[in-house]
Formats: sequence, structure tokens, C-alpha cells
Amino acid sequence: MGNRVTREDFEWVYTEQPHTQRRKEILAKYPEIKTLMGPDPHLKWIVSGMVFLQLLACYLVKDLPWKWIFFWAYAFGGCINHSLTLAIHDISHNVAFGNKQAKWNRWFAVFANLPIGIPYSASFKKYHIDHHRYLGGDSLDVDIPTDFEGWFFCTPLRKLLWLFLQPLFYSLRPLYVNPKAITRMEILNALVQFSIDLIIYYLWGLKPVIYLIAGTILCLGFHPISGHFIAEHYMFLKGYETYSYYGPLNWLTFNVGYHMEHHDFPSIPGCRLPMVKKIAAEYYDNLPHHQSWIRVLWDFVFDDTLGPYSRVKRLCKLAKES
Repeated sequence: MGNRVTREDFEWVYTEQPHTQRRKEILAKYPEIKTLMGPDPHLKWIVSGMVFLQLLACYLVKDLPWKWIFFWAYAFGGCINHSLTLAIHDISHNVAFGNKQAKWNRWFAVFANLPIGIPYSASFKKYHIDHHRYLGGDSLDVDIPTDFEGWFFCTPLRKLLWLFLQPLFYSLRPLYVNPKAITRMEILNALVQFSIDLIIYYLWGLKPVIYLIAGTILCLGFHPISGHFIAEHYMFLKGYETYSYYGPLNWLTFNVGYHMEHHDFPSIPGCRLPMVKKIAAEYYDNLPHHQSWIRVLWDFVFDDTLGPYSRVKRLCKLAKES
């Protein structure tokens, strides 16, 4: 349990990310894929149902003993909240109402944020565009761990701890790696979120608030669904920096497992990503992919060649804003 991993730095590459070129090739060969772009008409209804389901759960758990608050937070509420963070991921690409209704997407993401308990959606949007534009970019892609994380979390026990602390690192890392000014939308996101938290506290007490926030923290940490954090971009095979997962948990996560396809076509909603794989099968079928997020977590913890350093990094020039 105490052996250090052999990797002592990130995998530095000096090529552009592969998604740009593959997107061009696929669109040239299969222009019909463009018809898959655009809003998902069902997303707003699915997300609304999940939000109201969590509000109902708040009422149902208000008198439960604390041990059951945390049990249901991990086993049920946190799964819904993690799924909502991935809905917010989709919404950040304007697939709820389309590119022409950007403000509707922003405010709907704030609505989807409500059961999460902590303001998240506006900050996520601010940084996620960089993750796509500068995938692996040094000091630009805040999805990549810091050097400290790579150096310290290098044994099975420490990597396990790192997985538990994922929500902490994901929220604080951007402030260290690539700090940006607080936006008006972030302030509004926080005001709306904390107002709803206070209303829930006033109506039903502290337990429902803890149920929501604990579920978010627990299920964004060490949880089967959280396997997607590691599966998406950690380098399980040299030369491959993005991986898809085609297993059943995609049903709960808005097809975030189709991650290779998503980075190739970020404007296509998750519900249509399987169609991308079907149409352009020869581009995806032979790429390495994952079959189990639980296996991903197991391998990450116990394989000495894997750790927070197992990421591709590149130097990127800042794109000019239009």
C-alpha cells in the first residue's frame, strides 16, 4: 500500500488536441451529423422533474435520524445531485434552449443547481469553455491536477483520499491555477442558491439542507458515478488523452460517458451522442474505452503507474475572443 507511483510529471505533448482534426474529418465524411446539433427538447422537463423530486425528498427526510439522512444522501439524493451537475454540464453548451437563447440556458442552469445546495453552475460555465478550447492546456485547463496533487497523492491510500476530496480540489483548484474575476452571473447564482437553502431551512429545518449538501459532496467524491472524473481524461494508455465509457451509468448521467464524442462535437446534446458513434463508427469503435467506472476507480487506486500525474499537458496560445 505504500509504494509510490513511478510517474513524476505529466505527459507533455507538443501537438494540438486530437478532437479538432477528427471533427473536421468526420463532418467532411458525414455532414448529416450537423443535424444532431441543437437543443434537446426533453432536457428541461427531465431536469425539472429531478429538481422537484429532490424538493419532495427534502420534505420526506426532515424527521429522519441523522444516520438515515446521510444514508439517503449517499444512496439516492447524491446520485440525483451528481446527475444534475452533469445536466448543468450539458446546459453549459446551450443544449437546453439553443445558442440563440443563451440567457435562458444560464438561468435554467441556476434552477438545475438548486438541489445541489452550493452555487456551482455559473462558475462551472466560466471555466468549462477553457477545458474544451485548451484541453490539457498548462494553466488554462483547470481540470488538470496541480503539481502538488501529482506529487503528494501517489500511493494507494493517498489516491483514495484524493478521490474522497475531489469536490474540494475541483472547487479550489481554479482559484489557484487560473483565477478569474467573479462575474455578475456567479453573484446571482449564489444569491438564488442561498435564498433557496434558507427557505428550505425555514420550512423543514436543518436536516434537508444537510441532506442536499452532504449528498453533493459524498457523490462527487468516492462514488461509482464519480468514476467518470477519472475515466474521461486520465491516461490509461500512452498516447490517448480522452476516453469514452459505454456502460449503463450513462442512463443516469446524460451520456457523459460518450466523452470522446462529446469533445469532438460539444454542441450535440448528450442524448444524441450515441448517434454520433453509430454514424461515424469507424472513428470510435477501435479507440480504447472503458467498460466500468468502478473498475476505473479500482485501477486508479491500485495501479502504481496511475495517479493525478496521469494526464496529458500542452502549452496553448490564448485564443482571441470574438
